[in-house]
Amino acid sequence: MNIPTTKEKLKAIYPKLKEQFGYKNAMQAPRIEKVVVSVGTGKMSRADKKRNDLVADRLAKLTGQKPASRQAKKSIASFKLREGEVVGQTVTLRGDRMYGFLDKLVNIAVPRTKDFRGFSARSIDAMGNFTMGVKEHTIFPETADEDLKDVFGLAISIVLSTRNKAESQAVLELLGFPFREIGEVASRRGRKRTRAEKK
Repeated sequence: MNIPTTKEKLKAIYPKLKEQFGYKNAMQAPRIEKVVVSVGTGKMSRADKKRNDLVADRLAKLTGQKPASRQAKKSIASFKLREGEVVGQTVTLRGDRMYGFLDKLVNIAVPRTKDFRGFSARSIDAMGNFTMGVKEHTIFPETADEDLKDVFGLAISIVLSTRNKAESQAVLELLGFPFREIGEVASRRGRKRTRAEKK
C-alpha cells in the first residue's frame, strides 16, 4: 500500500478547498512556500563550545541540508552575550527537500512523539503560517543511539500562501496534521483549576 506524499496530497485537496473557500481557479490553490527549521544554542554553546557544531551536524542529518549559523546582533551584558556570537542554527527548505521533510514529520516523527494530543490551532499566526515546537529531536528516524545524551529542541515553521488562519488550518488538516478538537480546547479554558493545580 503506497502512502501518498505531501506533494500529492496538496494537489488532491484542491476540490475540497474550492468548495469550502470558493476558489475560482487552480492558481488560487494554497501552496507551501517554505519550511524553516531552527535551533537556539545560546545557553548551550556557552557551557560547551563544540555544541554549535554538534547541533549543526545533527540538523543537517535531519533536514538533508547544511544549516546556517545565526549570530547575535548586539551585546547584552546581563545575558553574557557578545555581538557576533553564534546563538542558533537554521535551515530553510524549499522544493523536494521541503516535501520530503514534511512527509517524514507527519508520517514518522509526529507519531513517535510522547503524549501527543494534537497541535493547537493557536500556533497558526494571523498571516496563516504555522509554527510548532519539538522538545526532543530524537523523534526523527536519523537519530542514533548515542544522540540520546545530547537531546535538544527545535522549532519548525511552515510558511503557506494562504490568506488567513482558517484556510491554513484546513490545508494542514487535509495534509495529515492532527489538530485538537475545538471542544477539548474550550473545555480546558472553562474548567476551574483545583488547589493542587494552582500550587
